[in-house]
Amino acid sequence: MVPIIYIVSDSVGETAELVTKAAVSQFNGSGVVLKRIPYVEDESTINEVIQLAKMNNGMIVFTLVRPEIRTYMKESAEKEGIFACDVMGPLMDHFQKQYGKTPLFEPGLVRKLDDDYFKKVEAIEFAVKYDDGRDPRGLLKADIVLIGVSRTSKTPLSQYLAHKRLKVANVPLVPEIDPPEELYHVDKERCFGLKISPEKLNEIRRERLKTLGLNDKASYANLDRIKSELEHFNKVVEEIGCPIIDVTNKAVEETANLILNQIQQKK
Repeated sequence: MVPIIYIVSDSVGETAELVTKAAVSQFNGSGVVLKRIPYVEDESTINEVIQLAKMNNGMIVFTLVRPEIRTYMKESAEKEGIFACDVMGPLMDHFQKQYGKTPLFEPGLVRKLDDDYFKKVEAIEFAVKYDDGRDPRGLLKADIVLIGVSRTSKTPLSQYLAHKRLKVANVPLVPEIDPPEELYHVDKERCFGLKISPEKLNEIRRERLKTLGLNDKASYANLDRIKSELEHFNKVVEEIGCPIIDVTNKAVEETANLILNQIQQKK
């Protein structure tokens, strides 16, 4: 008879299966059959698994985080003479005893953390790909679109929001170049214009030029030029009808929180 190992979990059972496969690999597989039984939350399912293991001379490997279900599994398997290996329980118990911490007893947390991590990575990659108007097609895929003249913190704000798992694209506005057509097809509630005072922008740009070793009197930092850019900005955001946030004296975190609050309110 081919050995059968029942993988029982109150989540998807990946952890128990990986541990079991690692152990079985030390025996060159030995023709073992693994049967995963996920999302086990009641005693009746445990009873069924134990009867299957008893009928097929199998064993059970389980990850059950809820104390009452875990205890029921151990006691029931022992009563029927079935070997049941508790993968997580002993370590959780020891951790609780040694460090005085109480477990959350919530199934599937590892998977949730993994999903959260990958969503964050995806959002960061999206922000890089669609930064500074590189590919207008990203505007229609984005959760948030930021528009503003140069040096209004569009890029750092995009990255900050990406760490909140939001896909952000941003577009620089300059009078000599028409905004991409896609911008006018974005839901205006997902689009945010970043406004700044001419004087503050002049100060920021002059410092930027100095950092680059350039003359701070260049047209990039010229006040008349800046006012022209801001007039163009006002015209575009008026056409779109999107919310405007004044970033003149705001940190990136403060601007991000305003955007997040607005999005939350609309939901």
